[in-house]
Parts: sequence; C-alpha cells; structure tokens
Amino acid sequence: MARLFEKYNNDVLPALQKELGRANRLSIPKLEKIVVSMGLGKAAAEKKRLDQAQKELTQIVGQKPIVCRARKSVSNFKLRQGQQIGLKVTLRGPRMYEFLDRLISVAVPRIRDFRGLNPNSFDGRGSYNMGLSEQTVFPEVDADKVEFQQGMNITMVTTAKNDHESRRLLTLMGLPFRKDEKES
Repeated sequence: MARLFEKYNNDVLPALQKELGRANRLSIPKLEKIVVSMGLGKAAAEKKRLDQAQKELTQIVGQKPIVCRARKSVSNFKLRQGQQIGLKVTLRGPRMYEFLDRLISVAVPRIRDFRGLNPNSFDGRGSYNMGLSEQTVFPEVDADKVEFQQGMNITMVTTAKNDHESRRLLTLMGLPFRKDEKES
C-alpha cells in the first residue's frame, strides 16, 4: 500500500470527519485522480521533441502517456488538424498516491525560489491545478541528458464539493500551500 494512502486512511480521514462533522466515511472528500499534461507547441515542427518529452513523462509518472492531437486547424499558430501537440497521463489508485508522494516530498522542494503553492488555484468544484516550469525537478529525469526544458500541468481531482473542503484535504495530505498575508 502506498505511504500516502496509509496516511489518508489513518490520519487525514479521521481529521476531516471530525472537522466537517460527518459520521459517514464515504461522504468525506478523497483524491479521485491526477492528470499530468504537457503542451508541446514546438513539437509540431520537431518529432524528436515529442519523443523526448514522451520518454521523460513516462519516467516521471511510471505510465505511458497518450498523445493529444489538434482538433482544429489554426493558421496563426501554424497548426493543422490532427497534428500531435501534447501529452497526457491520468493516474488513479496506487500510482496516483505514489506520484503525489514523490511530488510533495521530492519535486516541490527542488523548485527554485519556492515559497509555497498558490492557494487560489482551485476551480470552484474541488479540483486543484498547478504548473511546473521544468521537468528536471523530478529525480527520475537525468538533467544532463535533457535537451530542452518542458513544463507540465498537474491537476488533482477530488470528490470535494467546494474549494474549502478540497484545500483542507490537500493540506492535510501534505501539499505546502503559501500563507497569504490576508489570511493571517
């Protein structure tokens, strides 16, 4: 069993149950899935960039990503319909908890000038979005072999009905949110 999943069952679930005043364990918010995506605008011209990004994303998440294609042609962006423009991975179950554990304990502390995650990046329905500007914060990626820096978007989807419950869940799981001066 994943270390973070044990933490959820043993520590987070009882704490949320007490805070929210709910007796039913199934009504407590939980992490449903994590979607990791990369937009590869420059990969349209270079096939090598797509292959490199696909290899690195596979190393990071431990699962092969699917290739996203353009739905429409846009002449201003030199984009054709059906052209490969991104990568996406949906993580669930033990892989999701393992990835989140590595993100919290290893990758986030390696971000340059890190002062905490933005506490306002919730979407109003309990999902949290965060972006990383480079893939080298993950130790699985060998920084010497990286030919180009590639950012990624990480979306954490929870079963929470609002942002407050979702923020509380992710805080108890260990996400280091920034303390704003207004909240203090």
